[in-house]
Amino acid sequence: MEKRVVITGMGIYSVLGKNLKEVKESLYQGKSGIGIDPEREKMGFRSYLTGIIEKPTLKGILPRRQRVGLAEQGKYAYLATMEAVNNAGLDVSWFENHEAGILYGNDSSAVPVIEAADILRARKETALIGSGSIFQSMNSTVSMNLSVILKLKGVNFTLSGACASGSHAIGVGYMFIKQGLQDMIVCGGAQEVNALSMGSFDAIAAFSTRHNEPTKASRPFDRDRDGLVPSGGAATVILESYESAVKRGAPIIAEVLGYGFSSNGEHISVPNVDGPVRSIKKSLEQAGLKPEDIDYLNAHATSTPVGDGNEAQAIHQVFQGTNVPVSSTKGMTGHEMWMGGASEVIYSMLMAQNNFIAPNINFENPDEHSAKLNIIKQTQKAKIETFMSNSFGFGGTNSTLIVKKI
Repeated sequence: MEKRVVITGMGIYSVLGKNLKEVKESLYQGKSGIGIDPEREKMGFRSYLTGIIEKPTLKGILPRRQRVGLAEQGKYAYLATMEAVNNAGLDVSWFENHEAGILYGNDSSAVPVIEAADILRARKETALIGSGSIFQSMNSTVSMNLSVILKLKGVNFTLSGACASGSHAIGVGYMFIKQGLQDMIVCGGAQEVNALSMGSFDAIAAFSTRHNEPTKASRPFDRDRDGLVPSGGAATVILESYESAVKRGAPIIAEVLGYGFSSNGEHISVPNVDGPVRSIKKSLEQAGLKPEDIDYLNAHATSTPVGDGNEAQAIHQVFQGTNVPVSSTKGMTGHEMWMGGASEVIYSMLMAQNNFIAPNINFENPDEHSAKLNIIKQTQKAKIETFMSNSFGFGGTNSTLIVKKI
């Protein structure tokens, strides 16, 4: 018999704030976390725009042996995860005595790879690369480090699905628990925020160049959008079977009702309409819901000309006649990439808990496709019981999650 899957803890470290309280306020105020990175200008980037996030210092919080293996995004993930763990009424001693797993979304760890190569070229030997480099540079850096720090004994691997990684991590965790393979899994997504990780994206002219107005550069669904703004951080949810949560008296925040997924099967970087439509429909079918049952849709919309237009068409195709409220929080955060699918579940959950819809900031003029959607321009009071979150990525990977507030 399939099990119900609930969320018992959330945590976040974002350009909108270092914890749930700060992020909730930023969402409500429609506050942008975008700014200029002078290093990118010096390095010859086309775009100097990025999400602005404070690099955490974990000295005095974690012992050196545990710190040395954490890449930048691993530090964000540690802080987000500890907030989620604490909110779920858990601690390391609980994990030592019970089986819990981790499935985390991450699809790059550029800095340690590049730094190791630079040392090797300059010194002509490997000894100076350092013992922590290998654990920072592997794509599974977040899941491997957190599993050791938290003393986890269950499933343990990384989901790499481009900009849908964090969403797929939650979706796969949902499937594991639903099928009875685990009672609890730490799920989320993390993204490094540095110039070295973004050079190849800048090379294909994926980014906005609206340097004179950084906070207005990310313009999801707006007619005058000119590209995305890279960003990052980390977001974690604790997924748990309903039975497990009740047994330990855990705070039940929400229930995951559906996970839809698909592949476009066409261009490696240009999205289409059909793939997202199939992902959205599959999530509804799995949840046993109709389009009119969705109270809010957090769109993937990254502020790219083709991507936003195709997603708008997909949403209209499925939700035509429902007038579902839609917004993309990426107007405020920029594109959090591997993290975004997880963070946007938390952003939507914070809206549901506090009865508002955060604005799709910088949406001033619709195009022919976004004009057909009910896009929320300003913070709006609303009762959200059930929401949908879309996440799409390079390679045509699509993920859609449906979550119900408890």
